[in-house]
Amino acid sequence: MMGVSKYQQERIEQVMAASPLVPVITVHKPEHALPLAEALVEGGIRVLEVTLRTEHGLAAIEQLRSALPDAWVGAGTVTSVEQYRAVERAGAQFVITPGVTEAVLEHGATSQAPLLPGIATISELMMGYALGYRAFKFFPAEVSGGKAALKAFAGPFADVLFCPTGGIRQDTAKDYLALANVQAVGGTWLTPAEALEQGDWSRISTLARESLALL
Repeated sequence: MMGVSKYQQERIEQVMAASPLVPVITVHKPEHALPLAEALVEGGIRVLEVTLRTEHGLAAIEQLRSALPDAWVGAGTVTSVEQYRAVERAGAQFVITPGVTEAVLEHGATSQAPLLPGIATISELMMGYALGYRAFKFFPAEVSGGKAALKAFAGPFADVLFCPTGGIRQDTAKDYLALANVQAVGGTWLTPAEALEQGDWSRISTLARESLALL
């Protein structure tokens, strides 16, 4: 069984260090992908997680990789090896999953697009840890114990970093980032549905700037 390479560990650390906030982007209209991403980048966000929650995710990843060379563009909500291979072909620079399977962990260990595996429990963390993963998405953060759980994880796994996502808001992000084992937080508050529907890209940029300023 192949473990995570030093290259992949360093790459995922680079991604997490590039932005303390990771917007969870779900593209409902293909024409929204680029202006939305540009608005986030203009607001200071450097990491973009484009989810596969709609059929437009793959095309959006391809488009943003080409249009925004200075941003990290990755794929979220990847749940199978087949999807992992598809986002690799689309040019994703990293992959984030909501949970873990042995197959996805093993594929991620050999991929050029490093994996940030999603975990909610210590047992899932241990599955990834055994393969050499030292950075994880903690999801769904708020309902899985929030900050108290992350503090508890730090006891047996002091060398692990987290990107908690799920239920985190603009006003609670700072509390998570104050934890020593949290390097970034993910959230949907950076891309409110009504702003997308109205094409209010300046509001997205302002929200990104304000959220970063609160940190």
